[in-house]
Amino acid sequence: MKREDKNILIDHLTEQINQYPHFYLADTSELNAEVTSKLRRVCFEKQVKLVVVKNALLKKALEKSGKSDFSPLFDALKGATSVMFTETGNVPAKLIKEFRKAHPKPLLKAAFVEESVYVGENQLEVLAALKSKNELVADVVALLQSPARNVISALQSGGQIISGVVKTLSEKKE
Repeated sequence: MKREDKNILIDHLTEQINQYPHFYLADTSELNAEVTSKLRRVCFEKQVKLVVVKNALLKKALEKSGKSDFSPLFDALKGATSVMFTETGNVPAKLIKEFRKAHPKPLLKAAFVEESVYVGENQLEVLAALKSKNELVADVVALLQSPARNVISALQSGGQIISGVVKTLSEKKE
């Protein structure tokens, strides 16, 4: 591969690293064409961009991005590496867990999620359990709405009780 071609690939990878807030490094080696095609299809459905890269080019792109300190990820750049780019931090972890119910891979090498670095297969459960920004906002909104719903419910039921008491008292006087 010519140096110009390598520079174009590095620039493209750097652009994707800067475009997406989260990415996972996975080992998809030894998957046959059929299984790899299934994985790509599932990734597409979940809005995860799957890219197979050369480790040296990815390392240069990570260094060039200037987005964060990616040096803890460099040890994971051995063997075949696929990068899963995503807008939602926990989607690739859930996708990997689900896909591995039927297939032995992909294996998680490392991840950059919510500006934190996670290294190793043992981090998959942690990453799958992380809540995305939208999920956290929804939880906060639900917590804020809960007291208001209780007050409205109490006022509505209380109004019916008061009207019932007034009606009963008015009927007794007659």
